[in-house]
This record gives sequence, C-alpha cells and structure tokens, in this order.
Amino acid sequence: QVQLVESGGGLVQAGGSLRLSCAASVGTFSIYDMAWFRQAPGKEREWVATTLRGGTTYYPDSVKGRFTISRDNAKNTVYLQMNSLKPEDTAVYYCAASWSADKTPGRARDYTYWGQGTQVTVSS
Repeated sequence: QVQLVESGGGLVQAGGSLRLSCAASVGTFSIYDMAWFRQAPGKEREWVATTLRGGTTYYPDSVKGRFTISRDNAKNTVYLQMNSLKPEDTAVYYCAASWSADKTPGRARDYTYWGQGTQVTVSS
C-alpha cells in the first residue's frame, strides 16, 4: 500500500510562490508516475502536472510556464513549484501515484493512490 502525504500549502498573495511537497511511503518510488491535481469548491478535479518515472513532464496550458513538477527519487518525494500564482489557482492540491505505465498523464482515473490534499489559497 502506498501512502502519500502532501505539505507546503498555505495562503499567498497573487503573484507569489509556493512549493508543495508530497512524500511517498513506498519501496521503489522511482517506478511510479507521479502527478498533481487540484479541486476548487464546486468544481471538478483538475489535472495540474505529471512526472513520469523516466522524468518526462506534462502540464495543461492553464499552468504551463508557471508551475514546475520535479521529483527526488532518493527522498521518495515529488514537488510542485508554483510561481506567479493567481486567485484562480486556489484549490485543494492532491498528489497522486501510479505504477502502471499504460495511462494518459492527465487522467485522474489512471492514478491508483492519492494523498489527503493540502489547501492553497491565493488572495487578490
């Protein structure tokens, strides 16, 4: 069983930055594809970023150029660096993991394991 624990959320002003972390309790972290999703109140869960086990990264247009996903396999941790934050980035951010290589990077149902989420609030 994989456990994911997010941290680093908080309140920030528009234009500011935050770095989220997701620590995974897993034997071989490097074989997992990792992703970040977010969900704002009253909205569906939205894909934010993916890093595949080989290091390839993917982003939707809504965050491309502002957010960066990275991983440290030695620390079993994936990060999300968020810059130039906007009020519309306010959401609960979730970390997700998948060991299956057969997936669409931004499709939530392709990820098996999920963290509890961390709140990010961007004030205008």
